[in-house]
Amino acid sequence: MVLDPLSSVTSRLDPGPNLMPQSLLRVETLYYEEAALEHARGREIYERFSGEGARLVPVESHWRLDLNRDPASVEEWNHTKASTLVLGVKKTLTTRPNGRSADYIVPGASNGCAMACAYCYVNRRKGYANPITLFANITQIQEHIAKYAAKLGPKREANQCDPELWVLEIGENGDCSFDAELSDNVRDLVEQFRAIPNAKGTFATKYVNRDLLGYDPQGKTRIRFSLMPEKVARVVDVRTSPMGERIRALNDFHEAGYEVHLNFSPVIIYEGWRADYRELFRTVDGALSEAVKKQLACEVIFLTHNGAMHELNLQWHPKAEEYLWTPRWQEGKVSENAMENVRYRRGFKGRAIDVLLEMLREEMPYCRVRYAF
Repeated sequence: MVLDPLSSVTSRLDPGPNLMPQSLLRVETLYYEEAALEHARGREIYERFSGEGARLVPVESHWRLDLNRDPASVEEWNHTKASTLVLGVKKTLTTRPNGRSADYIVPGASNGCAMACAYCYVNRRKGYANPITLFANITQIQEHIAKYAAKLGPKREANQCDPELWVLEIGENGDCSFDAELSDNVRDLVEQFRAIPNAKGTFATKYVNRDLLGYDPQGKTRIRFSLMPEKVARVVDVRTSPMGERIRALNDFHEAGYEVHLNFSPVIIYEGWRADYRELFRTVDGALSEAVKKQLACEVIFLTHNGAMHELNLQWHPKAEEYLWTPRWQEGKVSENAMENVRYRRGFKGRAIDVLLEMLREEMPYCRVRYAF
């Protein structure tokens, strides 16, 4: 019998162990560009981790690391995530239009992540390892953001990103919440947006860092907490904060002055997904204060996967591919960056989007959907 994946049959996939370690990153090796030490922030980061005993390895480029190019590195995927930090200089400072999560994507202060989500698109570009790279030239990044925001002028037409302010994505290729444990780059950006009259910053996160509660964003930073059913998150959201911890943080971050949105991403279809998402929506609804509900919005993004990432995952985390690689429901897709990916088949995906949005309207009618695809 062929099971209908849009049914509410309980999933038979074993969620496996919770792979969240007690400490996400204890820096044993610091790769660094010499140019990073010309910046005050670079020297701060270098001195901190050299003082903590990290092995120091100079490199010509933060992109061209041997561990990124060595296929054997995939066998140490999680160890690399947990023990390696890269310090570099972001050389290309450009802003480009987005129109979905933000109006524009500005240069980020990091690339890569200490977490190890099995579907992460950054992994597809960095090779056989994906440690965090922190960028030392935060002052130049901030200068670029300030000039670009000034050039934009007032936002004259409301859109799904925001009715009044330009929204600038600051965390496209990493997770700012965890980055904030490693340097003051994120604090600097949050403080900067307080002083930019026509724009706010935004980033998505899967990590609860309560130090951010003291940053005083004054409503000028939007944090988007990524949520999915706990059962599947325990398999594919490797080394992230548990779902319950993320949900419990929503009220606290709003009270601390953040605009709090939700990011249902990626939505993964599996046997029983409807029942699990309805339970998730009910759990979130029961946890939210009225103040959070009044300002709440979300984005919905269904899974896009990649054949090369599938092959890599089979070497370090094959159980995740039971959720991510489902060829009978997927088709090929060439993305905007010319990468050959796979997504859910067009008509199949359209029906699934309708199902999810209807459940969301029933369980959380106050939650505005900014976009869904």
